[in-house]
Amino acid sequence: MHPRHITPLLADALADTPVVVLNGARQSGKSTLVQALPGADAKPRRYLTLDDSAVLSAAKSDPAGFIHGLQGAVTLDEVQRAPALFLPIKAVVDRQRVPGQFLLTGSADVMLLPGMADSLAGRMEVLSLWPLSCAEMLDSPTLNRADALFQGDWQALRIAPCERPALMAHLLSGGFPDAVTRTSEARRAAWFDAYVQAVLQRDVRDLAHIEQLTEIPNLLQLLATRSATLLNFAELSRTVGIAQSTLKRYFALLEMLFLVVRVPSWERNPGKRLVKAAKVFLPDTGLLCHLMGVTLDGLAARHGLPGSAVETLVLTELLKHIAFSRQRLTLWHYRTQTHIEVDFILENRQGQITGIEVKASATVDGKDFKGLRHLQETESTIFQHGIVLYAGREVVPFGDKLWAVPLSLWWSG
Repeated sequence: MHPRHITPLLADALADTPVVVLNGARQSGKSTLVQALPGADAKPRRYLTLDDSAVLSAAKSDPAGFIHGLQGAVTLDEVQRAPALFLPIKAVVDRQRVPGQFLLTGSADVMLLPGMADSLAGRMEVLSLWPLSCAEMLDSPTLNRADALFQGDWQALRIAPCERPALMAHLLSGGFPDAVTRTSEARRAAWFDAYVQAVLQRDVRDLAHIEQLTEIPNLLQLLATRSATLLNFAELSRTVGIAQSTLKRYFALLEMLFLVVRVPSWERNPGKRLVKAAKVFLPDTGLLCHLMGVTLDGLAARHGLPGSAVETLVLTELLKHIAFSRQRLTLWHYRTQTHIEVDFILENRQGQITGIEVKASATVDGKDFKGLRHLQETESTIFQHGIVLYAGREVVPFGDKLWAVPLSLWWSG
């Protein structure tokens, strides 16, 4: 088992919060992590999974009786399969608040499930576990690279040159533990095929009771080709021939299952952030490359690397490090009406921002800082750093608070 960087936060939450929820996509390592926790939180803990048909039947047939029959600290895995458990959990917690009493995991975003947020508000802490980060794959010591980027702390990162073979390997493998261990492209492709089929056949039907699933795989395939672009439901609707209302419902399901994510637009005025277009991503480059038919031979034959895949890699790493950020960073993108863009913005709780541009090439020049310089000039009081991540070898200054940084920062040190 690879050490997971979120483990200390999970242990801290269990030490003072009655209900702790660990959210994340299927096969991202939630079950492995929570079953390895007894030594971490020093509390004997019973483990039950709702993927077990007998446990699921008991939980659904008498939710209150099931919860009241549990003694001591308990872990309930895949709790999204029985949302009726949330109210009995609330009743138990309200009678006697015991830190770490319930550890719940969900392969769907449980905050979007009916009744979850209302019934457990003020009683729970929610943490996110994404697939393995590049640093976790190498069993690297815990270092929050999003925080280091935000602060411009290159010494802490100890960045090695970005070698093309290593970058291609990370693009193709993604972060799902089972996929990472498969060095054969054919076996990895078989795993991704089975993964998508299993999620759609089981989780989509559980959550939405949709029997006709042929449109959703097609939508996921299309979204793979749109990863790292602005989300445009009207254009997607025309392309797939699905009504916008149905399309938005399907998209919400994929989002709930962590198969797609959207990055909202940053504006100084928070009210404007809600109305501008978000960017859409598939949050795993291995799955993205699989759906797009990208192979090692195909990448090796190209002069450059696909920009959308490299930008998606940065998105996935940012999500994984933001999940345990001490700065409590949030993630945005930036785009003006005159089409000046910055791929990502990191914002802290004080409203300070660092801009990040992504380049798939091994060279960088002043033109690549156009959006970052605009951001620096227009938001000078809150601007911290402007960073171009590129497939090069050195950290290079490009002016006051502006830097070119190798993409290998994610797996260096």
